This record gives sequence, structure tokens and C-alpha cells, in this order.
Amino acid sequence: MTEYDGGPVALVRSALVAAGVGDTVRCFPAGVPTAAAAAQALECDLAAITNSLIFDLGGEPLLILASGAARVDTALVAAQLCTGKIRRATPRFVLEHTGQEVGGVAPVGHPKKIRTLLDESLQAHGLLWAGAGDHHSMFSISYRDLLRITGARELAVR
Repeated sequence: MTEYDGGPVALVRSALVAAGVGDTVRCFPAGVPTAAAAAQALECDLAAITNSLIFDLGGEPLLILASGAARVDTALVAAQLCTGKIRRATPRFVLEHTGQEVGGVAPVGHPKKIRTLLDESLQAHGLLWAGAGDHHSMFSISYRDLLRITGARELAVR
């Protein structure tokens, strides 16, 4: 699906506009399925790419918005949340809770609100880029706007 058929990208565009940040979605025909591919296509720092990573926290989704330049330390996150083990979600779990496929998950545009954490290290970048619902789309946003529209909790995730 693409933004033209009412698919995930259309939902992301609608969520961005409804949140007052505007439609900044850019589409890339060759695809941007990884943070490295997105950084190359956008000619930006890998650390400014915001990965939307879904984890399984006791059967509930946990969305961690993390810098594309680092891996999330799930043990550190679990300790800060005072919770049990955080597991990487299966592709099916991700699709079920976001309506989007792994590699294209956006921070917004999901069927229901998802508990969200925002990597504090992303504050270092004036402009962030995040997946827009599929493997071909990204949108730009400031750290403050991303924090506001997702209702995320700021946290050191690495």
C-alpha cells in the first residue's frame, strides 16, 4: 500500500496534519527499508534517522524511537521502566499493533495509541527523519514535535 490508496502512509500523513506539524512525507521509489538506506537517500547523518522499533512487553507493544546510529539496550530500558524482559516483536505482532510492516513503521498512524519511549540522544539533531508507514517513505520532524505528537517518555535507551 502507498499514500495513494488509503494505506499506512495516508494514515501517517493524516496524523501529522492533525497534530499540526504538516505533511513532510517524502517518497523514495528505490525504497528506504533501513536506517542506513534512509540516511544515504536523505543525505543526512545516520544518527538523525529515527527508528521506530516495536518490542513485546508482556504481550503489549512498546514503541522505542531510537537513533539509527545505535542499538537499543533493552536491559537498560527494562531497568529504567522497572519492568520485566523486553523482547523484540515478531513481524506479525508489529503489523497487528501498528498496521505497518517492519522496516517502515512510523511513530504515528497506528490503530491505537502505543506506549512510546523517545531516545534522548536524538535531541542533538535539529531535524529528524522517521519512517512514514512503508519501505518507501520518510517524514521530517523536530525532536520537540516528535515528543509532543507521540506523547513519548524521554529516556536513555543505549
